[in-house]
Amino acid sequence: MTQPAANPRALLPLLIFLGVFFGSGIYYSLAGVEFAFYQVKAPVAALPAIIIAMLIGHARLNERIQHFLQGIGDINIVTMCMVYLLAGAFAKVTSAIGGVDATVALGLSALPEQLLLPGLFLVAAFVSTAMGTSMGTIAAITPIAIGISQATGLSPALCAGTVVGGAMFGDNLSIISDTTIAATRTQGCSMRDKFRLNARIAIPAALLTMVLLFILGHGGSAPAASEFNGWLVLPYLLVLGLAVSGMNVLVVLMVGILFSGFLGMLVKDGYSMAIMADNIYLGFEGMLEIMVLSMFIGGLAAVMRHEGGLVWLTGCIQSLVGRFERLQGRAGEIGISLLVAVCNLFTANNTVAILISGTVARDIAEKNAIDPRRSASLLDMFSCVVQGIIPWGAQLLLAGSIAGLSPLALVGDSYYPWILALCATGAILSGFPRLEKSQ
Repeated sequence: MTQPAANPRALLPLLIFLGVFFGSGIYYSLAGVEFAFYQVKAPVAALPAIIIAMLIGHARLNERIQHFLQGIGDINIVTMCMVYLLAGAFAKVTSAIGGVDATVALGLSALPEQLLLPGLFLVAAFVSTAMGTSMGTIAAITPIAIGISQATGLSPALCAGTVVGGAMFGDNLSIISDTTIAATRTQGCSMRDKFRLNARIAIPAALLTMVLLFILGHGGSAPAASEFNGWLVLPYLLVLGLAVSGMNVLVVLMVGILFSGFLGMLVKDGYSMAIMADNIYLGFEGMLEIMVLSMFIGGLAAVMRHEGGLVWLTGCIQSLVGRFERLQGRAGEIGISLLVAVCNLFTANNTVAILISGTVARDIAEKNAIDPRRSASLLDMFSCVVQGIIPWGAQLLLAGSIAGLSPLALVGDSYYPWILALCATGAILSGFPRLEKSQ
């Protein structure tokens, strides 16, 4: 396919969406309105952006509409929407049978109060690393995190943000993650070599995060011990076990829904097939907002790509790197990191951002004598940093929806992506770690 001509105007639709979304929230916050960022729903804020995207493009209107619909139908967007639906259903059914309460009681009885937040992070990091995706991890563990918040008095945003941080650790580091596969393929290095380099930055960032969470965990109050039915913990153990085994996240969630429902019929009085079906549909309804927003963002990203917005963006990054050639590799590394971060802001998908910026990043790496392992690691880290903090990204949308919070409330409490950004930036400026020849 012919590459479109660079066109900065193609980025205007997403800027309009962000302006309406953030602007309305700030306006209502200053006016003292409660739930300020809920006054204008995010999918509604996206409508002006869609209209502008249809008006300013170079292609014919029918072609722009087709590009928009193709973006909505992209396999990544459709997969996300299915995860949203099944995650909502699993969370609703398992909560209705008492699974969340039982799991929270088990966690509170097994861990000291100050270790609950580090424990949440560690479990989310392990599961996400094992299964290679953050979305299934967030879907399975966020309900437990919110239950712990309610039982201990810890901030629900902090508990949900802790899960998001752990999920992004695995998304970044896992060998079977889409981002790892995309980064290594575009840069021409092995996944093993990239993992070794990436781990030397990501693991210290995770340890720092756990220390911070240990300190923040002192803010809660220890709840009284309560009895619980241990059988109701099984749905979460099953989902985590299947996820770690490498099973597809959609199959994992579907099995979890059915298992939770039939378990409820066995152990909870009055729970029937009809109630289970109603719970499933209520779970679907709870995910409507983020589904629509994800579809709209996917369509806008496709229009911006076809109209040349991302071509212009990558050209600007290349030009910026060229002005600082005297800094040699460090300027190139900064350029690669900035390129994928900005692409992620406009696509709201870290894998897509890596694929879009990968070729340009490889050119920058070759011109600045940057090792392919290094460029692959930077692409993966900074795409996951941005994905873990943007409130229109799938991870914060899903966690916010399950927790009943605005995704904006989670941005400041998802600490791992911010700490990873600091560690990765420090690694660039210091030249850490020194690379041996790949084997």
